Amino acid sequence: MLPNRILSSAKVVPTTPSEKSPLSLLMSPMRPDVFCVYRLLLYRRNRWIIQRLLRRKQHTDPCVQGKGYYGRGPLQLTWNYNYGAAGRSIGFNGLSNPEKVATDPVVSFKVALWFWMNKVHSKMGQGFGATIRAINGIECGGGNTAAVNARVKYYRDYCNKFGVSPGNNLYC
Repeated sequence: MLPNRILSSAKVVPTTPSEKSPLSLLMSPMRPDVFCVYRLLLYRRNRWIIQRLLRRKQHTDPCVQGKGYYGRGPLQLTWNYNYGAAGRSIGFNGLSNPEKVATDPVVSFKVALWFWMNKVHSKMGQGFGATIRAINGIECGGGNTAAVNARVKYYRDYCNKFGVSPGNNLYC
């Protein structure tokens, strides 16, 4: 389905009582194929943006064939450029041996601390929402509202248990 903000911004007005505008025909709930095309176009646009960003990062941290740069460790390190930079910083080859983040507890926590200090710590003063964006940015901006809401709920619960205020800017 289309997000509500898109549906609410589209003003569909019939030209005559018996004739609908082309936009209303496209936006009609009876046209699920249009929704599928819309979702496909969004997917392709987002994939294109991600691929462009990755190509920039590929120059300094090229992927090693057969290796996966998915979430591993306490902070779920992802993407080849993070594995490469973390490896250079703490002294292991993150591009050739990303599995080490999952199999070596010392490397795992060093990588988590590296990520926190290099990607998240500077966002601390901007509120909890900024830390969500730094760690799980793909969830923000409607990417996964349920996950963001759950994170904020857990954060508020922990703050309440410790007797501290959660502060402002809780959502990304």
